[in-house]
Amino acid sequence: MDTKNRHAIGRREFLKRLGAGAAVSTAALAGCAPERGPAADGTSASGEIPTDAMTFRINPRTGEKVSLLGYGCMRWPTVGGDGPDADEIDQETVNRLVDFAIAHGVNYFDTSPAYCKGQSERVTGIALKRHPREKYFIATKLSNFAPSTWSREASLAMYRNSFRELQVDYIDYMLLHGVGMGGGMEEFEARYIRNGMLDFLLAEREAGRIRNLGFSYHGDIRVFDRLLAGHDRYRWDFVQIQMNYLDWRHAREINPRNTDAEYLYGELAGRGIPAVIMEPLLGGRLSKVHDHIVARLKQREPGRSVASWAFRFAGSYPGVLTVLSGMTYMEHLQDNLRSYCPLQPLTDEEREFLFATADLMMQYPTIPCNDCKYCMPCPYGLDIPGILLHYNKCVNEGNVPEDRQAENYRKARRAFLVGYDRSVPRLRQADRCIGCNQCVPHCPQNIRIPQEMQRIDRFVEHLKQGTL
Repeated sequence: MDTKNRHAIGRREFLKRLGAGAAVSTAALAGCAPERGPAADGTSASGEIPTDAMTFRINPRTGEKVSLLGYGCMRWPTVGGDGPDADEIDQETVNRLVDFAIAHGVNYFDTSPAYCKGQSERVTGIALKRHPREKYFIATKLSNFAPSTWSREASLAMYRNSFRELQVDYIDYMLLHGVGMGGGMEEFEARYIRNGMLDFLLAEREAGRIRNLGFSYHGDIRVFDRLLAGHDRYRWDFVQIQMNYLDWRHAREINPRNTDAEYLYGELAGRGIPAVIMEPLLGGRLSKVHDHIVARLKQREPGRSVASWAFRFAGSYPGVLTVLSGMTYMEHLQDNLRSYCPLQPLTDEEREFLFATADLMMQYPTIPCNDCKYCMPCPYGLDIPGILLHYNKCVNEGNVPEDRQAENYRKARRAFLVGYDRSVPRLRQADRCIGCNQCVPHCPQNIRIPQEMQRIDRFVEHLKQGTL
């Protein structure tokens, strides 16, 4: 599809290409209430989940059998819900999720000192400690993002604290966290080279306290290429990349600082380095797609969830060791287990169908927020992820009115404004942004957050005044 014409395509022509016809959902006429909890759109699958059918991949260096579904521990449930003020993690619910996952074959759990406001390693360790150590693999990270943690002493303290929090004497999979994010090569040198931390971690691997050493990549391709060029020295055991059917060929188009997953996976596969996949759903965006896209996917496979297409895509590549998913609710866990117990790999024709679907999805001007919350807390109290997710949800449901002459203008206007006040408290909305830019370096998706806040605030004001 011609990139120059992608955003100029008319609605009628778009629907014609989409082929949704009468199957298009009427959910776009519903209100735009927040949807940060379990899916409420009927897009998840159902049915019994076998306990002995998990698809496993073999770690080529250790021979370990790793579950194709990995548990991402960045979005554990909280006692106070999932709002910006929720702090206390619900340990009992975490325990139930971990128990159910292990009972159904999941054995890879990915956490970080930075997740869940610093609580993820502790609650993950508590949940896993109740199971035999040989039943699971723990992945964690040296998440020394802040300049105050770049010193050798601070980085060593973070590393050693991970062992205490997780209650283990070795780490199965250790990652340099967020390589290429923010300051590029200069930041990477400060975080891992000049302080001697990479050499230290290599020595820890030799001593057996780290079983596998790798890095997670975000953003600056020069860092990715340099680390792979040094593979003979570092001997990376795995690399974590963002990969899904939208980012496969559209990552750079969404944001010029990102890299298409097709290139990242190809470079790893060519060197025989296993890939660990993060963001298979783009922070949930590929499970909350535009209603027309839902209709297209459900028309093709009525019995499958929308999310299952993304998980099958990621899992169908043989160089993938495991696919991470931040499963906050039992419903999420069960649906993903259905995709991998066992995996039904995509056919070539199904893969092309998804690539065509990705092309169509690019018609919708959503903001690439993955709800990772790295931008939080905002010093001025904004709920940045809540604002962006509400905007994206309304785009996907057709509730972002373009002008007053549009047929559904009044309905869409009301849905956007009412949903905005319901999902984001007034004192946390976009009008509170002063453009301090403190959030920008922390965003893995390189979103220009202050500009987006100003744009959304102007849009809201026009809607309120009826001048759009």
